[in-house]
Amino acid sequence: MVFQGCAGPALVFAAVELKGPWNPMSHPVSRRDFTLGLAAGAAVTGLAGTSYAADEPKIVPVPPPPPKVVSKTVCFVGGYTKHAPQGGAGNGQGIAVFEMDRESGVLTPITTYTDIASPSFITLSADNRFLYALSEIDDYNKDGDGSVTAFAVDQKTGSLRKLNSVSSGGAVPAHLSVHHSGRYVLVANYVGGCVGVLPIRSDGSLGDATDVVHNSGPRQPERAADNPQGNFAVSDHSGSHPHMIRSDPSGRFVIADDAGLDRVYVWTLNLTTGKLIPAKTPYYDMEPGSAPRHFEFNHSGRIMYNLCEQNSKIVVSSFDPLTGAITNIQTVSTVTPHFRGSTLAAEILISASGKYVYASNRLGDSLAVFAIAADGTLSLQDEVWMHADYGRAMMFDPSGTFLFCANQRSDAVTSFKVDKNTGQLAFTENFTPVGSPTTFAFMNTQV
Repeated sequence: MVFQGCAGPALVFAAVELKGPWNPMSHPVSRRDFTLGLAAGAAVTGLAGTSYAADEPKIVPVPPPPPKVVSKTVCFVGGYTKHAPQGGAGNGQGIAVFEMDRESGVLTPITTYTDIASPSFITLSADNRFLYALSEIDDYNKDGDGSVTAFAVDQKTGSLRKLNSVSSGGAVPAHLSVHHSGRYVLVANYVGGCVGVLPIRSDGSLGDATDVVHNSGPRQPERAADNPQGNFAVSDHSGSHPHMIRSDPSGRFVIADDAGLDRVYVWTLNLTTGKLIPAKTPYYDMEPGSAPRHFEFNHSGRIMYNLCEQNSKIVVSSFDPLTGAITNIQTVSTVTPHFRGSTLAAEILISASGKYVYASNRLGDSLAVFAIAADGTLSLQDEVWMHADYGRAMMFDPSGTFLFCANQRSDAVTSFKVDKNTGQLAFTENFTPVGSPTTFAFMNTQV
């Protein structure tokens, strides 16, 4: 007979071979057998414990995932600094750089690039690799010119690195843009009465002007005949004052608004020589005294919206992208019929959808919203207050969700949430302090 000791977690008896019927009194277990049984039980118990532990899943610590790198929206704001022509000094420090919250539109300061005088207008290259800023001054050189500065832009942070500065070709530049080809910067010199063409080098820096064209024409009245009632604001008509220059969407033509001569100039640009060549019709006369300031094209490039400063009107024109011909088809006011008082129109934008036009007015500090009809004509849809003083510039963020206003005299940037379906604007109640702001540029950083 074989006796099997019970095996359990605490004790296992070794098997003992017995002969004959089992009688605990006649078959006592010796101390030696008992000791051997305990040892064997301990060994089995150990094996059982080892098997149990091996069946348990091993817990391996998992490191936390690295922070997710996301693109950010960077906003550049320029304006007037203390270094400016007489009477034009401002409170700005240079080019202020902000990060924009994509949900709220709030601007959080990152840094300010201060080694630049009165960067009152800035623009980015099409690929956002370079930023170009004019300095609205008249003492860059012995000729009394303004200047244009080129910056390399860090694609991951938006930080600026100065490349070089060159003469703008005339005094007190007011506007600049990158030509459609990406090979030239075009600049309008307001006091100099001329426009300049600056070549862009392979590293993004600028060369000296390849062409400077001076405009001339008869003196115009200080105010337009259709000037809003009670408007005492005037535009300087003492001579040529180019206020904006840009290529049309096709890149075939270069167009400039001259607020002093009340004209719209049209050229072609020789991309090899960098010279401007007058179009078949070299200029178009606007309403005397109206001071054409800034313009926009619709998405087809065949409708042009020209904002006139002094009479606060938008002139809607057809544009022939093959000949550069401009034909006026409508004139609308950027202030409501009941408005009385002084006003100076400032900026015009078209929504990304191509369905709405927005125009700002200084002094009255209003922002007009127009719906665009199928034929390109405009109808005033709404007027809102900019919640600040002297709204000089406007710009959409890259998503078109927010519209920002640079309010020069109140040293603040305000913003509106845009309803992309209706075009309506809702004030965000966000105020960002910036000294004498006059211009914006936006970019999304790369991951």
